[in-house]
Amino acid sequence: MEDKMFSKDPRFKVAKREAWIGVGLVVINFLWWFGSAYGLSKGSPTEYTYILGFPAWFFYSCIGGLIIMSILITFVVKVFFKEVPFDEEVQSDEKANKGGL
Repeated sequence: MEDKMFSKDPRFKVAKREAWIGVGLVVINFLWWFGSAYGLSKGSPTEYTYILGFPAWFFYSCIGGLIIMSILITFVVKVFFKEVPFDEEVQSDEKANKGGL
């Protein structure tokens, strides 16, 4: 039932793979935030531990999560994502050049 244009173009396969990687990163970010925010915030606020003036649950969920996710996203983009040309002309020019040599 897929459109033939989409199944023939390899760019859509790359885009689908990268989209699923992005969804996975969002899920990891949510689990990190939810686990540290709600897992560490139990009890009375007078019993909280503080890091740099922030409650530990806030520091780990928001500040630590931002730092960890920034590093993780940078790593994933550099290692798993590919450069894909958006121009149809570029792709046809490359095919013409390969065939002519």
